[in-house]
Amino acid sequence: MARQTQVLTDVENQVWHDSIPFSKPEGTGWSIEKRRLAGGVSDGVDVIDLNNGKLSLSILPTRGMGIWKGTLGNIPLGWNSPVRQPVHPSFVNLQEHGGIGWLNGFNEWICRCGLAFHGPPVDDGGSQLTLHGKIANTPAHYVEVSFDEEMNELEVKGIVDEAGLFLSNLRLTTRLITQVDSATFTIIDEVQNLGSQPAELELLYHTNNGPPFLEEGAHFKAAIKEISPRDPRAAEGLADWTDYSKPEPGYAEQAYFMRLLADENDKSTVLLRNKESDLGLKMRVNSGSLPCFTLWKCTQAEEDGYVTGLEPGTDFPNARPFEREQGRLVNLQPSEIYQTELSISVLDTIDAVSDVAEQISALQATAEPKIHLTPYLTMTPG
Repeated sequence: MARQTQVLTDVENQVWHDSIPFSKPEGTGWSIEKRRLAGGVSDGVDVIDLNNGKLSLSILPTRGMGIWKGTLGNIPLGWNSPVRQPVHPSFVNLQEHGGIGWLNGFNEWICRCGLAFHGPPVDDGGSQLTLHGKIANTPAHYVEVSFDEEMNELEVKGIVDEAGLFLSNLRLTTRLITQVDSATFTIIDEVQNLGSQPAELELLYHTNNGPPFLEEGAHFKAAIKEISPRDPRAAEGLADWTDYSKPEPGYAEQAYFMRLLADENDKSTVLLRNKESDLGLKMRVNSGSLPCFTLWKCTQAEEDGYVTGLEPGTDFPNARPFEREQGRLVNLQPSEIYQTELSISVLDTIDAVSDVAEQISALQATAEPKIHLTPYLTMTPG
């Protein structure tokens, strides 16, 4: 029995399972479990807890297959949002507070923004778009988990539809894959246009990190082609944009838009490391399908959400009309599929962090970065 698969949710065929009756090879420490949260705004939220024997991840099918949190040993992955627990989409009004109600459910380590749109609220030709789109608050209608004994591989698959009458009809099929006893996982997403007309696509991976990776003296590293501050506030910090400060009450967020250099495999790598460089997060993205990268710095008080976001995307999180003008929106033809891929590795030794930093430095040495001192890749005039 090389591959075992269990369908957990299949709404179309009225299939619902809570148990995962996999037979595991003797001596292995991995597990996959499903549970449902009860009480408060988390009532009814499904969680899939995947433990590959080394790395644990809590995946939220109810919230667009986002990743709530994780651990590697005793190292927490994620951040401490003022939103303490996962919020069922029924408690999130996207129109609230002038179109930023999305923030009322925002506490995941990794959540998607999109699919038809992301970025700030805006009137787009009479359509009132809300912050960061709908996909993070749309439940999956199909979920399955599998174990491949030959590949020593665990996988969680989900399908989420973002559709409406007279609106776009987009389907996200996502696969999260990890090896047993690995500190790395990969997300492979396919977005298909199920409609009969071309459709616009915007997709961004909001990957949010707090302590112990984020702290005073933490550092971000990437090999970049060009970088632009999002707005005048971000321009104020351009001299030390790669470095982080301690939590500061009232800190106003800063964001930087960039295009990354890619290696011979068309992959770009970024690194977030702590002060001592003995802990780091490595992200590798396919630059062909995720050509835009945003670094979000929000080092406000811990009680308010001390966090930094590593955010690869199909485009930048500007208002959709502006991104359309710049030619950065993906236009999907009927039945066309757009695929993205990103991998995240948790580094827990000085040598591992140093190796990744050296690889990035070597790639950066091949090209001089273009640094825009005022907003350039953004909709804010310089």
